Amino acid sequence: MKSTIDNTIEFVKEKLEGAEAGHDWFHIERVWKLSKKIAETEDCDQNVVELSALLHDIADPKFHNGDETIAPQISREFLELQNVPDETIEKVLFIINNISFKNRDQAPQNPPIELKIVQDADRIDAIGAIGVARTFNFGGFKNNLMYDPATPPNLGMSKDQYKKSNGTTINHFYEKLLLLKDLMNTEKGKKLAEERHDYMLNFLDQFYREWNVD
Repeated sequence: MKSTIDNTIEFVKEKLEGAEAGHDWFHIERVWKLSKKIAETEDCDQNVVELSALLHDIADPKFHNGDETIAPQISREFLELQNVPDETIEKVLFIINNISFKNRDQAPQNPPIELKIVQDADRIDAIGAIGVARTFNFGGFKNNLMYDPATPPNLGMSKDQYKKSNGTTINHFYEKLLLLKDLMNTEKGKKLAEERHDYMLNFLDQFYREWNVD
């Protein structure tokens, strides 16, 4: 008999078939693996961590007109069909509702360790070489400029401004990606983020040299 995790993997693969490549099954798989790696170093509910990692982007609001209610609804219906205990479902939905970078100003006080773990994993997958690839893929998906020297990054955007932003791909590094290293919750997350952060700094240095034909 298949486990709930196995069934969730099948469900997510099917649901995200054809999704934008930065937010597809492979993104989910990486976050799931990173979550398990971080969870090994923490006292946590492994089942909550894995289910949350697998379902966290089941309906990313940016692809659903900003609607943040769809993912929790889909997740609840699926988990109920799997006969997952109500307590576990509520913990998973709490993580889905609070994981996002854009919602960081409304972050709960003293978040549960399971949220910290999955949030770190999701943010780690947004940086480093994978982060660079995902960022340019999404920028191309939205037909945003790669870079415009005359358009500086828009730092300190509100949640609504961030959701509506169509800035350049390079600006996104300063508006989000380079901030993530210092937002890690766990010691393992901090350690994993350091190398990826440095990679992005080196990438940007190289990008500017090539852009300016130095």
